[in-house]
Amino acid sequence: MDTITAKEIIELICSIKQKFNTTSIIITHDLLCAKYTSDRIIVLKDGKINIEGTYQLIEHSKDAWIKSFFEK
Repeated sequence: MDTITAKEIIELICSIKQKFNTTSIIITHDLLCAKYTSDRIIVLKDGKINIEGTYQLIEHSKDAWIKSFFEK
């Protein structure tokens, strides 16, 4: 997805969440989407939960595999 469309979808998800007080499950590899749309994130590895928590908790994980997602 291009940057503009991604931003529009993130804004749409957030507005629906707020307006209708909804719960949703979003499956994404886009860290910005996860950061702005989630209250809780679950990261799977080999089909099992590797880590669960807020974006900030996951972003500061000491696990090398998790850290690799945040390296620039």
